[in-house]
Amino acid sequence: MRRRLRALVAGLIALPLALAVAPSAHAADPTGMTSGFYVDPDSSAKRWAAANPGDGRAPAINSAIANTPMARWFGSWSGSIGTATGAYAGAADARDKLPVLVAYNIYNRDYCGGHSAGGASSASAYATWIAQFAGGIANRPAVVLLEPDSLGDYGCMTQAQIKERQGMLSGALDQFARQAPHTWVYLDAGNPGWASAATMAQRLNDAGLRQAHGFSLNISNYFTTAENTAYGNAVNSALSSRYGYTKPFVVDTSRNGNGSSGQWCNPPGRRTGTPTQLGGGAEMLLWIKTPGESDGNCGVGAGSTAGQFLPEVAYKMIYGY
Repeated sequence: MRRRLRALVAGLIALPLALAVAPSAHAADPTGMTSGFYVDPDSSAKRWAAANPGDGRAPAINSAIANTPMARWFGSWSGSIGTATGAYAGAADARDKLPVLVAYNIYNRDYCGGHSAGGASSASAYATWIAQFAGGIANRPAVVLLEPDSLGDYGCMTQAQIKERQGMLSGALDQFARQAPHTWVYLDAGNPGWASAATMAQRLNDAGLRQAHGFSLNISNYFTTAENTAYGNAVNSALSSRYGYTKPFVVDTSRNGNGSSGQWCNPPGRRTGTPTQLGGGAEMLLWIKTPGESDGNCGVGAGSTAGQFLPEVAYKMIYGY
């Protein structure tokens, strides 16, 4: 009940702001229904630290990374997806905390880049999967980042493939609107180095942004918070001038403490950024990519696979060298 009362008060306070942006299908504010963000008890960093208590790097990794609220990523590896998202959202709700989830299973995922290729076997299979994802969360409060890179990864796609992807994303947003009324969904908008703000505004709008709560920036990348804030504001300026609405945005700060070196795939010398919090130049600053998890077989992660936890990379990222 305490959470529900906070949500009602937060909703009344937020009414003037809501008039300035496009209405979302999700009226409830999950940040007002919870008391802080959920720390994933089974993150790759947590598992490594627990399995290697005698390693000299373990205390720093445990305190600086594993105990920071981070997103959990869900894909084909997650088993029965409705069961998986339901269990995760339920565990967070039992602790009065707000979970952050990433849906990462779109058909033809990373079609042009290839390092994280995979995803659902077809557009229809994805529609079933994402419906079960949303249904698992149900009425619990949550934040969902929808399909990182999906709107930046257009370079080698045909127009038919782009239209198909737009349909998958807009269909996903419809499922969350129907089944997960206390979830804020952010449609991913890449990063400042990928597409112009005007181009990204068009892609977001065409993929159904009006139905989403907002958009996300910098997932798994390294651009500074200031650079992302400027880009997010520029995207909103383009949305306003072309389509008549704006949206809130969030920034992945997990690895942007030293900014970008111009490389995106396991560059050396990066650093963890501002921990997960409300505000900070965006609606929220979130740790979406786990520091120390590989981007693929490249850079300082040579020989690794995407998503593999690399303790030496994590340790160096804490100190920025």
